[in-house]
Amino acid sequence: MRELIIAEARSWIGTPYRHQASLKGVGCDCLGLVRGVWRAVVGPEPEPLAPYTPDWAEAGGVETLREAARRHLVAIDPGLFAPGDVLLFRLRAHLPAKHCAIAASGDAMIHAHDGASVCEVSIAPWWRRHLAYAFRFPTD
Repeated sequence: MRELIIAEARSWIGTPYRHQASLKGVGCDCLGLVRGVWRAVVGPEPEPLAPYTPDWAEAGGVETLREAARRHLVAIDPGLFAPGDVLLFRLRAHLPAKHCAIAASGDAMIHAHDGASVCEVSIAPWWRRHLAYAFRFPTD
């Protein structure tokens, strides 16, 4: 399953960043990438996604992304993530987790970032310091 998740995430590389989109080759944001991988590997999305603004985490102050992940993924210790796991990051220490990625290895992740296309990057020290939560895709 992990190999399928990583292969699917890599197939999105080059997809342009588009807020709230989730169409391989057309556009996606970080959550749209995870949603697209879910559809390809697990099946239909488990719940509809409400519209959200680019500043949703700052405006709401609620761990919306974490709570959605808890409903559909398996929570794990962030320090024990493995390839194929979903990583959630706090971009600022005092704000809720707002960015997500899929681990490609212990040192790399695949993500969509505002102003860039989906890419595979090193999990540099900055990202490690901001890692807040990690989850596994369900296996059954």
